[in-house]
Amino acid sequence: MKVISIFNQKGGVGKTTTNINLCSYLAMKGYKILTIDIDPQGNTTSGLGLDKKNIEASMYDVMTANTSLKDIIKKSEMIENLFIAPSTIELAGGEIELIDKKNRETILKDEISKLDNIYDFVFIDCPPSLGLLSVNSLAASNSVLIPIQAEFYALEGVGQLVNTIQLVKKSINKNLYVEGVILTMFDNRTKLSNGVFSEVNNYFTDKVYTNTIPRNIRLAEAPSFGLPILLFDDKCKGAESYSNFSEEFLSRQKEKVI
Repeated sequence: MKVISIFNQKGGVGKTTTNINLCSYLAMKGYKILTIDIDPQGNTTSGLGLDKKNIEASMYDVMTANTSLKDIIKKSEMIENLFIAPSTIELAGGEIELIDKKNRETILKDEISKLDNIYDFVFIDCPPSLGLLSVNSLAASNSVLIPIQAEFYALEGVGQLVNTIQLVKKSINKNLYVEGVILTMFDNRTKLSNGVFSEVNNYFTDKVYTNTIPRNIRLAEAPSFGLPILLFDDKCKGAESYSNFSEEFLSRQKEKVI
């Protein structure tokens, strides 16, 4: 069972969109997938069709009230092999409650360890911040998948992002590594997008996926219907891009095994 945090401390980079659609495509290919929504905004939760108003127990209860992670996991009604640990806005206050808890950086890691390797992949949708929720996610993960928006300001936070990963690696999780970097909101017709792609390649070298995710209105519309793109419009450019990305992701997993 491999645990991957989808993380960038900058908001609006396509982190949740990447989480929802990568998880969905992998599940459709037959892999057993758990996605943990540890972002208080709960966009992965609603984006996969769960009504947050009807959720009795969530990641807030896991992180603050000793509720078992196993007890809050929901099976997707839309996609076979996909499971969701939901989040609600309560989790925003949970970060403050964590400050006085024992082993506060490894609560999530301890809960994931109790899952008995029943999933092929566990993806954690992190909040766009460097607080205790993100630290818990990085402490629990084997690796970090980094979505980076193909815009100038996205490059400004890359150094801070890498420093955060290195700090967690040094103090909590020595085996943590960068899984890969995916460029989002990419437009290959512009010098800006191509320039950002070049800079990111120079920085991360072979960690950058060759597939990119374009700006696509159908990708933006899908979450409001509580659907991943493969169920909303599987013929659009966004769907094609995430399908290709999921294939590249899997091919790299096989290379690592070899």
